[in-house]
Amino acid sequence: MKYLDEYRDGRAAREFAGAIARVVTRPWIIMEVCGGQTHAIVKFGVDELLPKEITLLHGPGCPVCVTPVELIDKAVEIASRPKVIFTSFGDMLRVPGTSGDLLSVKASGGDVRIVYSPLDALKIARENPEKEIVFFAVGFETTAPANAMAAVQAKQMELKNFSLLVSHVLVPPAIEAILSFSDNRVQGFLAAGHVCAVMGYTEYEPIASNYHIPIVVTGFEPVDILQGIYMCVRQLEEGRATVENQYSRVVNRAGNLPAQKLMREVFRVIPRKWRGIGEIPFSGLGLGGEYKFFDAELRFDLAGRSVEEASECISGLILRGVRKPPECPAFATRCKPEHPLGATMVSSEGACAAYYRYRRFQPLSDNSIIG
Repeated sequence: MKYLDEYRDGRAAREFAGAIARVVTRPWIIMEVCGGQTHAIVKFGVDELLPKEITLLHGPGCPVCVTPVELIDKAVEIASRPKVIFTSFGDMLRVPGTSGDLLSVKASGGDVRIVYSPLDALKIARENPEKEIVFFAVGFETTAPANAMAAVQAKQMELKNFSLLVSHVLVPPAIEAILSFSDNRVQGFLAAGHVCAVMGYTEYEPIASNYHIPIVVTGFEPVDILQGIYMCVRQLEEGRATVENQYSRVVNRAGNLPAQKLMREVFRVIPRKWRGIGEIPFSGLGLGGEYKFFDAELRFDLAGRSVEEASECISGLILRGVRKPPECPAFATRCKPEHPLGATMVSSEGACAAYYRYRRFQPLSDNSIIG
């Protein structure tokens, strides 16, 4: 824990909070894009160290939370079929669709298995040639290279019984979508460090320039986040709008070039529907070329289906930074982690789950954006 403790040092955190207080002269609204950052902010009380002028909004940076309802429904339908072994990371099992979730399929006798890597699913496919093995490929650019590698290896091994249900989404188009909404209040962004570790940050530079908005690539520990906020506030106060890299110990401008090459080989950029937000052009990845053979939607004839989302859940407003979890009438009453109305209460990176775990007994702070 030696190197982790360095970025959780209370004295360093207070020093950055003090530096922010010294440079800020007016109210600013900053959005952290990543759900991991949201969780750290709420858990460690990062927002409570900030001067009252700074409001943090929680963006659509939780891939579980933004997976659209129809993909959950497709996963449930596939997993319910005989001779199918449906594999997924554990946090997807309780995301509600329109008529249940993957955990209920498992409880009813479906062969739904938690895996820790798509390569685990490949192993299951080799060991069960008489079954169809499906892996739920969910995530931002961070997890896309590993899922692309699974498709490449499946092709090399000539696995005919393996497929991917793909729900990959891309961060830069989501940032542009948020900025285009008429009710947008965001004035600066903290970009997700792990996404940029794969993709670099050149894609953010046109956004910063075109929208005149600062973007700071930021890590996930309290000191990282406070330093990222400080860098963002400095830009806002000075009237600058560039991309800066707080997370330089991990991220470089170009990113991981071999990983990007692998992604381009396997995936194609497509429109993608985001839960609570709607369709965003050029914001998703789908299997392309010869790798379409491994597309579970095509294999199980489920492509093109669409469903309406439940109206009671306000996760879309939360993911866009328009509302915060305690502002939802169902928060911690009708909507709890054990009985969630929406995905933001399910995932460990979801804003509602973070507030439920660490803040449900606190009144809404003065930094609320109700109204």
